[in-house]
Amino acid sequence: MIRHWLAGPMALLAAAPVAAQVIDSAPTRSALVRTIALDARLATDAGLRLGDTVRISALTGDRTAERAVVSALLARRADPSEIARQEYRARLHLDQLQRLSGYGDRVDRFAIRTSGDSARAALLTTVNAAAFGFRAWPSAEIAVRTSRTFQVVRRFHRAIGVITIVASAAFLLCILLLKIDERRRDVAALRMMGISSATIVRSVVLEAGLIALLGSLFGVGLGIVMARLVNWHFQGVHRTTLAFTLVTSETILFACALSVVLGTVAGWVAARRLVARPPLSLLGR
Repeated sequence: MIRHWLAGPMALLAAAPVAAQVIDSAPTRSALVRTIALDARLATDAGLRLGDTVRISALTGDRTAERAVVSALLARRADPSEIARQEYRARLHLDQLQRLSGYGDRVDRFAIRTSGDSARAALLTTVNAAAFGFRAWPSAEIAVRTSRTFQVVRRFHRAIGVITIVASAAFLLCILLLKIDERRRDVAALRMMGISSATIVRSVVLEAGLIALLGSLFGVGLGIVMARLVNWHFQGVHRTTLAFTLVTSETILFACALSVVLGTVAGWVAARRLVARPPLSLLGR
């Protein structure tokens, strides 16, 4: 079934039964061939092009269906809430929609574009006071109410991120402890040559920080490539311009800073643990 959506970010009225109204004022069929805007995905799947004439009807095989000329193709919006929906959309003239739906003067909801906060507030007050059952909402509030699922997913992703950071920090510390412990003979030789423990610790910390920085830069490059692959795949599957993964500059800076800090701390802990032992003990004597 073709659904009709009125365009624009506006206040939205919830469905309201208007039993007292007479619903029989749907306009008669127009003698002219009207235009219609179709979903670009529908045009692709059905092999339609601009200028083609189609018949629109709520019934299958209706030979008396109204004809319409495809005058525009609608690109799918980059809206996460629409990704799971597979239905097609079409935009019709209001009288076309009335005849197609048989709804007459009734509407379930409609949107109104306003100019400025004061006009929006006045409109909300007027509509909400018009009759019992009418309820108007700002488009921003509707977006919040309909995106709670995504807010839960966002919190879930944050929890996964925190767990990943803690686990990677423990893994990094263990790796550095093992790697630096393998250099205990070198450290013992340096200390027996008169190199101070502080100098050895600084060199190990500097090396660990540099390795962490290079590793984080490699991870950033890998993340950018993977993000582009994910977007390329799912944008093709869902035929949308929505970005499924993002690698922002804030994310890169945070990842690099966190990696350097964790690497430096892990290197300092491993170096302090090594220089705390006597040189002969490091040589196994």
